[in-house]
Amino acid sequence: MDSRQLRYFAAIHEHGSLSRAAENLHVATSALSHHLANLEDHLGTQLFVRRPRGLVPTAAGERLYEHARGILRSMEAAEQDVRGEARDIVGEISVGMAHSAVRAIGLTLIETVLRDYPRLKLTLSESLSGSTLVHLMASEVDLAVVYNPPQDAALRTQPILEERMVCVGRPELIGDTTEPITFDALLELPIILLKQGLSARALMDDVNLLKKLEARARLNLNSVSAISGALKAGLGCAIGTSLFMHDQLQSGDLVARPIIEPELSRTLYICELSDRPATFALERVRSLILQMIFDAIAKGEWDARAA
Repeated sequence: MDSRQLRYFAAIHEHGSLSRAAENLHVATSALSHHLANLEDHLGTQLFVRRPRGLVPTAAGERLYEHARGILRSMEAAEQDVRGEARDIVGEISVGMAHSAVRAIGLTLIETVLRDYPRLKLTLSESLSGSTLVHLMASEVDLAVVYNPPQDAALRTQPILEERMVCVGRPELIGDTTEPITFDALLELPIILLKQGLSARALMDDVNLLKKLEARARLNLNSVSAISGALKAGLGCAIGTSLFMHDQLQSGDLVARPIIEPELSRTLYICELSDRPATFALERVRSLILQMIFDAIAKGEWDARAA
């Protein structure tokens, strides 16, 4: 199995037909069909089911596509990295970020890349921490800026900052005060949790306390927008950070109360795949992200302390 076979296979998977894939690749349909037949023969399994309207991948075809996508992406990055010079940052870097990180430095990162690195193509996506890690493991993003990632030999992680968690809600629900609230008192309130697989880990460092919150939660929502709307509607309170609902806190619609006894916190990490060598472009983007986060802390724009 060689790179050309993988590239041809990926094109067939993405276009859903031999003719459309052949047109995209500028090769004959018969040649593409021949390469697919050889690949299926080599692997000893059928990769597509032939249907009147095109080709549908089998389970084996879907698994091979996941591998092929990561391999082809790595090959393209390696070629761009070797062709370019250290001073000329060239290539494509995809970054997945937690909501707070996008809010704090997303725009600054985009503006800096457009201004200073015109040959660098940046893709920035915002998603729940667990989803971002899934994208990283599938090689769909090159860097993930997420909270409390699990320990995994496949990941290379670096802690960036630690945030103190607060209780956020309408004044009539949690009290019109910024005085601290105890964890036990918090459990008596209608709690809204952001929960989606690994994303539940992003809420706080202490797993045991998290389990207590999950047991008492009134709502489990997988959308930042839905949580924002529920908070403003007074349907419950959320455990987050001051940055999480900054605009609503500034307007006075919501209040934030620090949580004590015990104090809750969470740690932000920058993650990448441990078996993937860093390109010049990846190193530069990683450096930019770290510097911008530390600058945001120093300026008081991000209420956190460096890890």
